Amino acid sequence: MTRRSDWPDSGDTGQLDSGDLSPSRAGQGMSRGGRGATPGTMEPGEQARAICLRLLTGTPRTRKQLAQALHRRGIPDEVAEEVLSRFEDVGLINDAAFADAWVESRHHSRGLARRALARELRTKGVDSALIDDAVGQVDGEQEERTARALVERKLRATRGLDRDKRIRRLAGMLARKGYSEGVALRAVRRALEEEGEDPELLEHDLPEE
Repeated sequence: MTRRSDWPDSGDTGQLDSGDLSPSRAGQGMSRGGRGATPGTMEPGEQARAICLRLLTGTPRTRKQLAQALHRRGIPDEVAEEVLSRFEDVGLINDAAFADAWVESRHHSRGLARRALARELRTKGVDSALIDDAVGQVDGEQEERTARALVERKLRATRGLDRDKRIRRLAGMLARKGYSEGVALRAVRRALEEEGEDPELLEHDLPEE
């Protein structure tokens, strides 16, 4: 799976002239106490490149995120499309790599399930085929293991509550992270059984999957 270290360096401009997409060069005209171009006098293409480079310096972005940023700053659509396509050509925009890195990071750090990961990527404008490929890297067994680990970390904090409330709280936590009811119930049942709860009582208290 793609890691953050695999993201293209913002200084790697491929076939472009090194001056065309250099962050320092793009910013020269907007400083130096009035010498050179200012944001109001820059050509739209030059301004679009500078905006994209500034946004990409801190973190990877999807094409849609950058397109929205350019639109908010009044860059004409045809200019934005040309600049964004050029950035894609040289690897500065890579939605597939973005989706892979997003899934890896959010699944391992936040424990999000495939459904939640797909929802987040859709809001960032990633193509549905790329989402399917990225989310598919988390298989059903991995999702079940992560659900179990999340329940085990939360289990101690629910001790002292009655059984019904514990079940609702644990299952609700998993539901908010995008886990299906079936996965959530299996994880909660197994954790409570291992803690010593009577399996027959759990069968009565937990709804059918």
